[in-house]
Amino acid sequence: MNNRIDSRTLQTLGEKMNWWNIPNTITSLRIILTIFLFVTLAFHRQLGYLPSLILFLVAAGTDWLDGFLARRLRQVTSLGRVLDPFADKLIICGTFVFLAADPKMLETPGGLHPWIVVVIISRELLITGLRSFLEGQTVDFSAKWSGKFKMAFQCILAVVAFLYLDLEATPTKDPGLWTLLVIFTYGTLILTVYSGVAYVIVGLRQLRRLEA
Repeated sequence: MNNRIDSRTLQTLGEKMNWWNIPNTITSLRIILTIFLFVTLAFHRQLGYLPSLILFLVAAGTDWLDGFLARRLRQVTSLGRVLDPFADKLIICGTFVFLAADPKMLETPGGLHPWIVVVIISRELLITGLRSFLEGQTVDFSAKWSGKFKMAFQCILAVVAFLYLDLEATPTKDPGLWTLLVIFTYGTLILTVYSGVAYVIVGLRQLRRLEA
């Protein structure tokens, strides 16, 4: 019987032992913070939007931190590649659902309306499914710059929407804040669709190579 363990098996075992490293722990904390964020959003009438805004900023800030540490410490793992995008989509999509459901946002012309949130969620589900399939075939489907710009716009949009609702702004009373809301709402929508199409094109090319 051959007792030798090949290098691939050793690498897999080592990766599993390092799953709960610093970057993955930070990602897990982001998911926990997101749950608290949703609780504060559910009680925004009693608490206002300021606690939600603070939690969102802290949680979203860890998105950059865990990715930076994973690359710097060379602690990129399979678990991290699953947890990180899940945490991103959870905080963004969940926050947008709550914000778009606010009656004041529904009444705001050019604001973050439900149909825009549906487009964003649909894009995320499509790309997540495509990424899961391709990476299951050992095909690299890492985030592109268009996706990172999209994430940045989504975070800024959430902050602007929090401020707009918390300050009880209106287009006539606070035209500057309303203009920012409209700009980042439709900027996010455009980047979401554009990055989604870019990912799908890359994904289709990879699928053709797999079938060739």
